[in-house]
Order: sequence, then structure tokens, then C-alpha cells
Amino acid sequence: MKRIIAGFTTFIISLFLLSASAQIIGKNITVTVTPDHKDWMYQTGEKIEFTVSVLKSGTLIDNAEITYEMGPEMYPTEKKDLTLKTGTTKISGKMKKPGFYKLKVTAHVDGKDYEAWCSAAVSPEKIVPTAQCPADFDAFWSKAIEEARWTSLEPHFEFLPERSNADVLTYQVSFQNDRWGRRVYAILNIPTKAGKYPALLRVPGAGVRPYGGDEWFCKQGAIVLEIGIHGIPVINPQAYYDNLFTAALADYWWNGSNDRNRNYYKHVVTGCIRSIDFIEALGNIKGQIPVDVAWDGRNLAVTGSSQGGFLTLATTALDKRVSCYGAVHAALCDHEASLHQVACGWPHYYYDEQKQTTKENVDMNLVNELRYYDGVNFARRITVPGYYSFGFNDNVVPPTTAYGTYNVAGGEKTLSPYQMTAHFWYQEQWDEWQAYLLQHLGVKK
Repeated sequence: MKRIIAGFTTFIISLFLLSASAQIIGKNITVTVTPDHKDWMYQTGEKIEFTVSVLKSGTLIDNAEITYEMGPEMYPTEKKDLTLKTGTTKISGKMKKPGFYKLKVTAHVDGKDYEAWCSAAVSPEKIVPTAQCPADFDAFWSKAIEEARWTSLEPHFEFLPERSNADVLTYQVSFQNDRWGRRVYAILNIPTKAGKYPALLRVPGAGVRPYGGDEWFCKQGAIVLEIGIHGIPVINPQAYYDNLFTAALADYWWNGSNDRNRNYYKHVVTGCIRSIDFIEALGNIKGQIPVDVAWDGRNLAVTGSSQGGFLTLATTALDKRVSCYGAVHAALCDHEASLHQVACGWPHYYYDEQKQTTKENVDMNLVNELRYYDGVNFARRITVPGYYSFGFNDNVVPPTTAYGTYNVAGGEKTLSPYQMTAHFWYQEQWDEWQAYLLQHLGVKK
């Protein structure tokens, strides 16, 4: 018995030590780059002064060696090496045109590199996107949607008891998209109480992954549909999607990019419209769900970030059933800006850091075809209220493109930039975005 007790005690102590083991969080060496305007906002031609500091344990490092580059984002005009005797210095620059001016600093400490950057806004309200719109843009998308609807939805429901509770029923659903056999898979959350509800369509960022739905938002009193875009189930283990992303779906955003009719995003965009068709039809689908739940027919929001931001703009522009939207650091906007040596949106189709692509050396067929898939051209057609948020320090979706897209978007607009964020969210930003959607859908928290 003593041996059993001793063994059990040793086991408990081992578990405690394992749970109490130190975690790696952050770095002891840090680099900070901050502008002299608290709002990071400047006017064209105005001096921008950045303070650069290299710290160890929160204190300045003497004789810190740095390399810095600065200029318009994605197109730096100056690069230098510098030794900071006291660990800090001030570096200044200016821009003559509206946009974002970026200072990137790399500190070299004990054989390792540590980076930080800061992008200051220069008359951003005057940024004008370069994207040109094809004359048949509206006709092209009207036809694409019309042809997609030749295929019946034929919805399927798979109940997920482990994701359901007393307030929310959760399903993996699928329905046909633009041709027989090509289906949209999604997670559907519906309230357990019968009635008519506002609806939220969540569209995904780039990549291949499973989805969990949005139980929290549904609990507030809304139908939620979170879709995938690749025509595959959305509840498999992560390894399943990782294998696809490194093989069949690698760089899918390039697939068919030189042909508007074969572009990968054509069926993705029509799938978003078909998703709203599914939401609208929900009240008429009998026998597959146990409660009489339907969309209220008036309040429907679309939201997403990054690639999902682009899909939000496209869906809102093309479908008049959308009553409000939230686009966060929207990608795929102002592709051809780089042909004018201006920061362009992800996936930076024409941008080459080593060889600057211009209107003279680019494949103009690619340029012309991708104009049908530029978020700017969708934003110009929006008429309903929308929420925009992005980070000034985003290297994936440059704020030049995000701000320019916001500037030309139609309808009532709310802008809430978070200067420090890169291609991620702050909690306050997330909460603000959720609150906007709840308010505009008429849902009480």
C-alpha cells in the first residue's frame, strides 16, 4: 500500500511540475518604432519623425547596430546601416503623395536579428485606387449568378450533437453551387426556439481549414452560416486540410487568374450568393431540422477578414438582400497599383520586389482578367452600411489598399483603424466589429 501511495504521489508531483513548467512568451530583445503623431496621421509634404529604440529587458542597449529602410510601403527609397550609441535615435522622412510611409528597422544583437516597423498615414483620405473597371463588369457577374442558379440547391444537413446545446443547434450543411456536384460546405448555427431571425453569413480568409461556426453570435438571436470555399467538408481533422493546401489547393488564388471565366474565385463568389439563397430557403426546408426557424427576410449581414474581406465586398455588392457588412483588412483590392509603383493588395499579383513590374512589362491579359476580381470594383457598387477596420502595420494587406478601398466604397461607412495591428486582430477590434454587426442586425447583446 505504501508503494502504491508513494507511486501515486510521485505521479501527482510530476503532473504539477509539468503544468507549472515555464512557457516561452515574447523576446527579451525588442525593437520599437513610433511616430511623433499619436494618431499616426500626417499631411503630404509634412515631416514624419520616428523614434527608434533597441532594448534588452526593457532598457536601451548601448551601441546597438541597426539596418533600416524607409519610403512608401512596398517601395522603400532609402536603406542605411546605423549604430545607436545610446540605443535610440530619431529618423525622419516625408511623402509628397497620399499613401503610407513605412520605416522598417532590423536590429542586430548577438548574432540575431530583431525587426519592427511603423507605417504612418499621409493624407490617407485622398488615396485614390488605380483599379479600372471593365465595361461589362455588372453583366459578367449577373450572368454568372444567373447560370449558377440553374442548378438546384439540394441541401443536405448533418446534425452535430457535440456542438449543440440548449440554445443552439449546429449542423454541417452542404448545397449545390454553380453546377451539379460542386457543393458549398458550411457550419450552420440556428436557435433552438422557433421563429424568424436576422442572419449572418461568415466568409473565410485565405487557406484551407475546418470551421467551427459561431455559437456565440447565434445565442444573441441570429442564424449564422459560416462557409468554406473549396467544395469539401469542413469538419475533418486539420491534417486533412494541410495536405490539400500543400498539394491540390496550393496557391489556389492563382488558378485560372488569366481567364475571368476560369478564375478560381468565380465559383467562390457565386458560392457566397448561393449561401444567401440557402439562408432564404431555410424556412421552406422541411424534415431536416426539428424547429421552425427562418430568416426574417430583412436583416442579413456578411462579414470576413483578409480574403474574407474581399468576399464580403463582392457579396454585398452583388446581392441586394445584404443589409449591412463588415470588411476587415480586406485583401484582393487594387491589384494594379503596383504597376504605378504603389502598394497593391494581397496576393500581390504583379508585384516583384526584385524586378519592378510596370505597365510596359506586365501581361496585360492577366491585368484585364483580374479586374473582374478586384475588391475595389465591388466596393464602388455597395449601397448599404458597412464597417471597415485594418492595421497600419499590415504587411499582407497594405493599408494603402485598405484605405483606398474604403474611400471609394458606397453607402454609409464606419472606419475604425487600429494603427499597431499587422495582419491580425486586437481583442478590442474584434469586440467592436461584433457590436457593429449586432447593432445593425437589430440583435440585442
